[in-house]
Amino acid sequence: MTIAALGFGLFVLVLIVVFLMRRQLREKYATLWLVVGLAILVLGVFPGLLGWLAAFLGVAVPSNLLFALALALLVGVALHLSWELSRAEEEIRRVAEEVAILRTQVDSLRSGSPAEEPAGERPVGEEPRSSGGSGS
Repeated sequence: MTIAALGFGLFVLVLIVVFLMRRQLREKYATLWLVVGLAILVLGVFPGLLGWLAAFLGVAVPSNLLFALALALLVGVALHLSWELSRAEEEIRRVAEEVAILRTQVDSLRSGSPAEEPAGERPVGEEPRSSGGSGS
């Protein structure tokens, strides 16, 4: 068991470092997983630590403590990801509204009807319209 825990802890730590170097994992998530990997590594090096902690907390079987901690971690991760998803959905909705407004302004400019744009502003790359006079 100790060798398996050591191997798994090292695997998790190496995997997190690789994901960070490839920019496939953001730092705020990597911190949590590095702590998990270090905890697995410490429990692999000192297997009696889980038994001592279980006795200290009044848990009869050390593996029950391990499962309870894992369950708490997974609930925390799920809650955090739900919060992040809610924030992302709100941001997507806001950006979609802005795009719809801009699309309406562009369509009205293309059709030649006056748009509801602030005075003095025009799309990038477009010359100011002349008011029906001769060329220059």
